[in-house]
Amino acid sequence: MAFKLLLNVLYTIGILISLYTIYWGVTHGRWEFIVGGAFVGIIFFLLKITLMKEVRAMQKPASKK
Repeated sequence: MAFKLLLNVLYTIGILISLYTIYWGVTHGRWEFIVGGAFVGIIFFLLKITLMKEVRAMQKPASKK
């Protein structure tokens, strides 16, 4: 579980760095940085959502029928 917590923190840091890269690209007119930051940010966001779903599935007890 500690590994998943570390992954969550790293994904969050990656998203923030991607957002800063997008901001920097917009202020300096560098479209390749905007596209690259958006691409990497979307990947980190999707990985974070997948990780959150895995953690939620681990926390729910198995239902008996």
